[in-house]
Amino acid sequence: MSTQIILTTSVEKLGAEGDTVTVADGYARNFLIPKGLAMPATAANLRRIEVLRKRREEQQASELKEAQEVVTKLTKQSFTISAAAGPDEKLYGSVTAADIAAVLKQEGIELDRRKIVLEHPIRATGVYDIDVKLHSEVSTKVKIWVVAGEGPAVAPATVAETAAEKPKKATKKK
Repeated sequence: MSTQIILTTSVEKLGAEGDTVTVADGYARNFLIPKGLAMPATAANLRRIEVLRKRREEQQASELKEAQEVVTKLTKQSFTISAAAGPDEKLYGSVTAADIAAVLKQEGIELDRRKIVLEHPIRATGVYDIDVKLHSEVSTKVKIWVVAGEGPAVAPATVAETAAEKPKKATKKK
């Protein structure tokens, strides 16, 4: 006893989204269909899946084209981030993917911070090549210059205020 179904999402060791597979009745009826992982393989559902597949292919093609356009913009220029730094060129705070995305947005490039790949936040001034994964097939490197100055890192005034609070606490203890 087996049932033919259409997978609505990829299922490990069974098939990819849109595949028509044959499985045991109980597996289809008790697990796959109630969880929304599959639907019965009727003529109407086959037509519906084919329409959805075409739309998805068109959407993926447009996303790929947009990603390639963004890559051309990113590789043509470098970006500068000004951050508060100490005399040893170490930042008082750090530059994160969100800070990089904000700088790119100021330059007219909309980019989600999750697409910027940083192993660790940047904690020193210098030039960095940051990986950006725009699409499953498209990735690039962005040149970021981190320079000393006022910026997204913690401002020196905040550090001074913190230092000023410590003596006050010490005088209260006496």
